[in-house]
Amino acid sequence: MSDESDASSDQPAPDGDTDVDADVDGNGDDAPADPTPVDTSASITEGSLVRPLFRLAWPIVVIQLLQVTYNVVDTLYLGRLSAEAVGAISLAFPLIFLLIAIAGGFTTAGAILVAQYTGAKGNRSAGLVAGQTLSFVGLLSVFIGIAGYFYTRPALELLPSDQETAASVIPLAADYMEVIFLGIPLMFGFFVFSALMRGYGDTRTPMLVMVVSVFLNVLLDPFFIFGFADNPLFLWLNLEGLEAALFAWTGFSGLGIQGAALATIAARGVATVMGLWILFTTASGPAVSLEHLPLDRQIIEDIVRLGVPSTVEQTTSAMAMITLTAMIVTFSPPVVAAYGLGNRLISLVFLPAMGLGRAIDTMVGQNLGADRSDRAERSVWLAASTGAGVMLVVAVIAVAFTEPIVSVFLGDVPDAPATIAYGVEYVRIRSVEFAFIGVSQVILGAFRGAGNTKTAMVISMLTLWVGRVVSVLVLAFSWSVTIPGVEITLAALGWGETGVWTGMALGNVLGATVGVAWFTRGTWKEKYIDDADVGDVGEEQDLEAPTARGED
Repeated sequence: MSDESDASSDQPAPDGDTDVDADVDGNGDDAPADPTPVDTSASITEGSLVRPLFRLAWPIVVIQLLQVTYNVVDTLYLGRLSAEAVGAISLAFPLIFLLIAIAGGFTTAGAILVAQYTGAKGNRSAGLVAGQTLSFVGLLSVFIGIAGYFYTRPALELLPSDQETAASVIPLAADYMEVIFLGIPLMFGFFVFSALMRGYGDTRTPMLVMVVSVFLNVLLDPFFIFGFADNPLFLWLNLEGLEAALFAWTGFSGLGIQGAALATIAARGVATVMGLWILFTTASGPAVSLEHLPLDRQIIEDIVRLGVPSTVEQTTSAMAMITLTAMIVTFSPPVVAAYGLGNRLISLVFLPAMGLGRAIDTMVGQNLGADRSDRAERSVWLAASTGAGVMLVVAVIAVAFTEPIVSVFLGDVPDAPATIAYGVEYVRIRSVEFAFIGVSQVILGAFRGAGNTKTAMVISMLTLWVGRVVSVLVLAFSWSVTIPGVEITLAALGWGETGVWTGMALGNVLGATVGVAWFTRGTWKEKYIDDADVGDVGEEQDLEAPTARGED
């Protein structure tokens, strides 16, 4: 089992210091235990800001790229199956995300607490929080999976869909979702592992685990979807003869869209097993052992206190996505498919900004834990300016190469030309918001790292519900309302699908503007944990749950 001696042996300290006894209170006043100078070049709480920010961010970008690869690979193969299959997974994702969000907020809470305890050199507390997060979220994921399986078809039936979409797309979405929900506990294991390791300051290990998982998904996807009948992989490799022989031998023609879900679950399951093995049997990450797993009321209260706003944030985000989806399904199947395809492509665009945002929650959390609020603030401005610049470059590339990028995801299937045309328009309009995405993701990460999850929740709700849902409602549809008494009539603009694309682009513009204004107030600078809760690394502590302050 991983223990304190493992965590503090010849491995570097969590923040990159070469001696874990040096500067145990994180304020730079204590001298090292030996005359060897402390290497702060990669430290999160000391030295340069650029190197640790980059060291944290680039594996997160790769992780998110690999995360998107799951969806892109599904889209790539399902696009060879039918345009309806592509539309189905675009409808399925918001509903899946709604239930995932319930537990996702508590995963975020665990990462916040691990980061602050690690920055304050309280490694045993970090390990205890990690174990409690694993247990709590693991139990929650079982209930979510069961509820999701039974709620899928009734929820989809509530969508006010176009008649053709209801007949051809929604049944496929239900098939996909039911398989995913049965495997939710396996998916959640990796999410928790990755978040806890990020809070500890190690983003490279989850990245390596993710590489293995994605490789398995890419390998399994075409066989689970198509089997040995019209499998595009055999066509691309010019192995049609082998495919025919395998089909004659097995008769397996694939599972269609359910096969895509099954491949994802299998690959996620392998990642979960690897992650748990790393946490419990190696010196990587917080020092977690089996004695940290039984639920402790005080720790769970802290996780819930921080996690509920994050859960509300993610849940309302999912509800906003579902609301937008309900609006989109009133359009024709090509528009629905273009919306789903465009969102998947734009999720690639989010990667640099998301990487910086998640790196910043660790930077802010550990620096506040070490009583370095000045350093935390400087890291946020550095990341925000970097994110805006990078995303501006991405926007130029997206506009220049939109059509060939969109076209590659659809084969010679019905409605492909119309879907491509709508998808190109969508991506080009949304490129206007890309620089704002870079800023908003960093600011939200900063609030979360500080434990101000309520603030992050409010900004996210404004971004999605006002910036997107209301904008799409006003810009895309035709309606009018007369206010009684003053006889003023408010009318929507009725731009159709162009209004949808434009409304979607306004969300992060609003979010970045509000977020920066709120951040400059400086009310986020107090750390969540109390100094009395933190013990030195290597100190034998009892397993009494630490208490933490309430959020301001």
